[in-house]
Amino acid sequence: MAHIKAKRSVLLLCGDYMEDSEAMVPFQALLAYGVAVDAVCPGKNAGDVCRTAVHEGSVHQTYSESRGHNFSLNATFDEIEAGNYDGLVIPGGRAPEYLAMNESVLDLVRKFSNSGKPIASICHGQLILAAADSVKGRKCTAYPSVGPVLIAAGAHWVEPETMSACVVDGNIITGATYEGHPEFIRLFVKALGGTVTGSGKRILFLCGDYMEDYEVTVPFQSLQALECHVDAVCPNKKAGDTCPTAIHDFEGDQTYSEKPGHNFTLTANFEDIDASSYDALVIPGGRAPEYLALNPKVLALVKEFMESRKPVASICHGQQILSAAGVLKGKKCTAYPAVKLNVVLSGGTWLEPDPIDCCFTDGNLVTGAAWPGHPEFISQFMALLDVKVQF
Repeated sequence: MAHIKAKRSVLLLCGDYMEDSEAMVPFQALLAYGVAVDAVCPGKNAGDVCRTAVHEGSVHQTYSESRGHNFSLNATFDEIEAGNYDGLVIPGGRAPEYLAMNESVLDLVRKFSNSGKPIASICHGQLILAAADSVKGRKCTAYPSVGPVLIAAGAHWVEPETMSACVVDGNIITGATYEGHPEFIRLFVKALGGTVTGSGKRILFLCGDYMEDYEVTVPFQSLQALECHVDAVCPNKKAGDTCPTAIHDFEGDQTYSEKPGHNFTLTANFEDIDASSYDALVIPGGRAPEYLALNPKVLALVKEFMESRKPVASICHGQQILSAAGVLKGKKCTAYPAVKLNVVLSGGTWLEPDPIDCCFTDGNLVTGAAWPGHPEFISQFMALLDVKVQF
């Protein structure tokens, strides 16, 4: 997509221990829609990383926190000019606690606020808006514990009835948590002047325990934000059950590391699925495909989608399922490099993922090597679905 000039450009305000999903989902979703996104952090340069945090609800009095992915910045904070951007996104997590004390950050936020450009802030990100005096007289929501700060800053506090709640007041879009990403991102795209065509597609996600966290959440919420109906199923589980996810990251070792991710909530019962009622299929990677590839019902489902030539998008280790289903013969395909043997032995034509964010389309099949390629992966899948974001 690099050869296509983006019609909108936005800034993502990052910091160490920002919430993992609240940074990556809007970042990659907007890129997939054709929006240029610069991710910056005070005191860091392009190519540096921010460590992220996974915040998850628990039985205790507050959420738990564990280590997330390493998020790579693509621009340098000290070199940016607010006037060059059409909007601002502020993730939550713990980063806003200290970013709200940084005068350079507050000056930047005030420039966006005073210009009337769209600002989308989620969860604890609203601490920064409060510190920048950008919420006075505005209706806002946030993670509930941020409410007293917003009230003290003069905002009209809107209690989130659910953790997916979002509120719009003028150019300010606020969300309670990452559960509300689909509406949060959709509202921001609309504020940027974007319109979606081809929405309403019905898409099925094939899930399992320890699928890669990003590889399910980013495409799932990105497609929901485009007003598609998206269902997630897992063998032997029902709607409302959860799948624990795995965080796979590249941290200098000979292979990726693994850490616990979020718990992903399923939306439908696997046993009730009728493939004919869906327009397309998505297969995340991670460790789940290793055992899902042994499930005859899973393989029959995949064959039905492929034989009907409906769009199928599979990433990373997800191609282990495609290989086991016998649907790659004669197909050009990439995957995580360790899956090359599966692809070749099943009759597929291997396409080297160099760089690792490479994605390819062959007929009705989109394949990607790993989650860094999500923007292209989702964009190519959207093309097969004939879903477009226009500015």
